[in-house]
Amino acid sequence: MTKSENGKYTIGLLQLASSPDVNDNLKKAVSWTEKAAKEGAQIVCLPELYRSQYFCQKEDSKLFDLAETIPGTSTEAFQKTAEDFNISVIIPVFEKRAAGVYHNSAVVIDAGGEILGIYRKMHIPDDPAYYEKYYFAPGDVGFRTFKTRFGKIGTLICWDQWYPEGARLTALRGAEVLFYPTAIGWHPKEKERYGKAQKESWITIQRSHAVANGVYVASANRIGFEKPVPEQDGIIFWGSSFICDPQGVVLSQASEDKEEILLAEVNLDHIENIRRNWPFLRDRRIDAYDGIAKRFLDE
Repeated sequence: MTKSENGKYTIGLLQLASSPDVNDNLKKAVSWTEKAAKEGAQIVCLPELYRSQYFCQKEDSKLFDLAETIPGTSTEAFQKTAEDFNISVIIPVFEKRAAGVYHNSAVVIDAGGEILGIYRKMHIPDDPAYYEKYYFAPGDVGFRTFKTRFGKIGTLICWDQWYPEGARLTALRGAEVLFYPTAIGWHPKEKERYGKAQKESWITIQRSHAVANGVYVASANRIGFEKPVPEQDGIIFWGSSFICDPQGVVLSQASEDKEEILLAEVNLDHIENIRRNWPFLRDRRIDAYDGIAKRFLDE
């Protein structure tokens, strides 16, 4: 059933662990995507950089070999899955755009297997064990939406989820759902002291995007302890993938440490009702926001 028939569709998130074997990760992700489709998912989103362990914990030029082209190995596999199961799929990949030019990207494939387009991660972090600026050029396609067979969606990626500007601009382009493929976790030495607050902040900021924009938000994280650098502490990925509605109500949430499929229904009538009663988009003072494009306002 398509959106046009009843104004509803089902989205699915995959919460997975990644092994050092990129081919095994691809096969597993395809298998879990097919399983999600059989359980009723019509749009499926994978975690950030699903095909490998989180390699950005160190700077190593040999790791650029993990990148793939678009079209390429991942898109070919998931185009077949999309066609066979009549689903749309969001595939986050380490994109090799050209020699020496790489991005952290998400490819949107529609039901039937057509590539609708690419989103390239806009906000690139550079923190201990998250050395992404070494690997990824900032996104240059802007904040985008994609009209799938089931509904109009936007996808941002991980660090993007902390920025209300990205959520707003994607929503203003008509997205009904904001998908956030993610790879976020705890530094082991910080977990006991800061872990609870860190994870709650992550959930809160994304729920706030749902409320402020009157959209559904769906965040797909990975799980597991990954320590690719022996002399470093590694990262404990906290899972906890979730889907919330336009009031920020959590409809489905995963555990911290299990591979899971999350499903939730998107209801366009619910979006309409919430936006009528909480008309944040109507009451925006678009005449007064000139400063938002500046780094900082010195007065």
